[in-house]
Parts: sequence; C-alpha cells; structure tokens
Amino acid sequence: MAMAELAIRMRDRELSKVSHAVTTGEEEACLTEPPVSLSDIAQAQQLSVAYLEQLFARMRRAGLVASARGAGGGYRLSRPAARISIGAIIAAVEEPISATRCEVGGTGCVAGRKCLTHDLWHELGEQIRLFLTETSLADVIEGRVRGRAAPPLAL
Repeated sequence: MAMAELAIRMRDRELSKVSHAVTTGEEEACLTEPPVSLSDIAQAQQLSVAYLEQLFARMRRAGLVASARGAGGGYRLSRPAARISIGAIIAAVEEPISATRCEVGGTGCVAGRKCLTHDLWHELGEQIRLFLTETSLADVIEGRVRGRAAPPLAL
C-alpha cells in the first residue's frame, strides 16, 4: 500500500514483503490496545496467517513488535509508531535496499567488471535507504510522506 510508492524501484519480491510488513504495521498501529491478532491482520490485508507469522517473528526479534499470548493475545508495537522507521521495518524483514543489479560481494556488474553507472545506482540506493530511515511508521499512517524529498543543494 503506502510502501509501494516509497520503494517503487525495488525488486518485486522485495517490494511485496516490505509492503506487507509496513501495511501490517499500519494495521497494528491503529489498534495497539489490546493486541491485534494475526488472523485479524490477515483478514484485513488479505494475507495468509503463516506468512504474517514469518514477518512478525522477524519484527519481534528486531524489537519492533511485542507479542501477548493467550486469549485476547496478538501483537502490538513495542514503541510508538513515531519511533519506528520504515528502514527498521525493512531491515527486520531482512530485505536489502538496492537500486543495482549487482550482488553484494559479487564479482561485478557485467563480465566481472564494475559498470560505468554502478556508483550512480549505488548512491540512489543509499538515498532511498536514508529516506526510509528518516521516515517513521507514524509518518506513513498520518500521511506525512509526500513532499519530504528535498531537492539537492545548488552547486
């Protein structure tokens, strides 16, 4: 949903996982007390509970969500949405932010050599990472993302 616009240049597989992690976080942030069950989130987001279990286990290990067991159990944010960055969510679900085709630690872009535009795409990936690190889940939920990108300083 909202993450799709932020991560438009990411590979489809990454975009899907990141989008689901963020939109389920949005779903949860709206109802932090009592905890929200994964079945409720699954129904609202039209995702499988098994898939959400994987995402929430990763987000729990990263300290982004806390779980409550038993009747009325589920998940809630472990801290206010304003203190959870989209970058932290992406890192928690273990998806790299990259605008290049190059593999981390690989031999190079083309035929084992770094292509001429490699640094350009690498820096774009870094800018995306910085933007997502500075954007909170609360910013997304409250519609405060549009207009945040700043033009570069004049040379």
